[in-house]
Amino acid sequence: MTAGLAERLTGLLPVAQAAPDTAASAAQVAASAASSVIEAASQAAGAAGPTLAPALWTLDRWRHADPAMGLALLMLLALFAGEAVHRLTRLPRAIGPMLVGALASPAALRLVDLDDIEPWKPLLDLAVGVLLFELGTRLQPRWLVHNPWLTLKSLGEALLAGVLVAFTLVWMGAPGASAVLAGIVAMSTSPVITLNGINELSARGQVTERLLTLCAVNSVLAVLGLKVWGVVAASFATAGTSPWSSVLAEALYALCGSFLLGAIAGLLVERLSRMLGNPPSRALLQLGIVVLSALLAAQYGLSALLALLVAGVVARARMGHTLQVEPQFGLMGSALTLLLFLSIGLLATLHGAGTLVPWVLAIIAARALGKALAVMLLARPSGLGWRQSAGLALALQPASGLAVLSVGASFAWPVGWATPDAQVFEALLIAIGLLQVAGPAFTHWGLRLVAREGR
Repeated sequence: MTAGLAERLTGLLPVAQAAPDTAASAAQVAASAASSVIEAASQAAGAAGPTLAPALWTLDRWRHADPAMGLALLMLLALFAGEAVHRLTRLPRAIGPMLVGALASPAALRLVDLDDIEPWKPLLDLAVGVLLFELGTRLQPRWLVHNPWLTLKSLGEALLAGVLVAFTLVWMGAPGASAVLAGIVAMSTSPVITLNGINELSARGQVTERLLTLCAVNSVLAVLGLKVWGVVAASFATAGTSPWSSVLAEALYALCGSFLLGAIAGLLVERLSRMLGNPPSRALLQLGIVVLSALLAAQYGLSALLALLVAGVVARARMGHTLQVEPQFGLMGSALTLLLFLSIGLLATLHGAGTLVPWVLAIIAARALGKALAVMLLARPSGLGWRQSAGLALALQPASGLAVLSVGASFAWPVGWATPDAQVFEALLIAIGLLQVAGPAFTHWGLRLVAREGR
């Protein structure tokens, strides 16, 4: 393009030298030169036109933007969306980032493809790990020993929700193994949404403490149940060539190994914190141990969720009130949490929703009924009033896909696992997505409006 323009300009030199030294001839030469320059520039612009990038504000530019710039812009939009939602509706800020993610997802504007967020998986695992460790530090395991009715409620609401979901799907014609998978995943309440909502509301009280306990117990049950489902389904898929002893050994390995890793991590927090005097250094120490524990759990096939929960519990038991854990580990944790909620919206799907509406509604209704029934039946024996129990049942509704995501290195179904029925799995993902996006509102209504424990 530049060479062609230079050749045209060079070709004008003999014309200019041969022209008479008159005003008319000079004007003619200048006009000819200007015409040639304009023609050359026009051709150059025409040649470059198809390669010009679209305007910054067009959807096509968003889809082809640099991944880092696109992520930064989405996070800024998510931040302002969260503030707008909170100011206009008084609902939790977490809804804003999830709505932005849902709009930018392949199911809506297609600003971000699922392949684009695969590199975010380590950051998201770190964000989840930070919140799980914080949740562990707020648990009181002795409470479950001193109040057996609370223990029964913790187990009952998770198991009853899972059983009702599984039986409902089987009654509607779903394959048994896939229905059991859906029931296992449906047991858990999102620890991420729950803890974020509690921190935002500054909630304190009997319902809040029970919510944290039940959330931790049902999340652990879901992860362990999914581990068992994976090895059992794989055993049946190989026509029973794998003996039950190996299936049991693998499940025990995951359980005992995760507990051991978490206990060691908690002891490291206690021992190494004594060597560091100032709180900022202790916060960095806690973050480093969280990262190390999550990496070790992934490398050795353990449950990072269980390990980090145990690490938080052990650290609190050993250090007592001297253990100071800043909510979401401060500014960096808040940024990771924002990215996590944005990703929850991006991963939400409505694929096949038109034909799966009955199954999706059945999953949501059976899960809600199971949790509410167990909480209300054991309200008085466990020490709660009816209004408090209603608030607790409502706050338990945010669903979690963490049980599935924590067993794989990517957002895809774990390699080597038996593949569930496509319709059941799609209905489960849609139900989880809807309950996650609406989850912060359930937590807000349950704790603040019904139980009256938030500001």
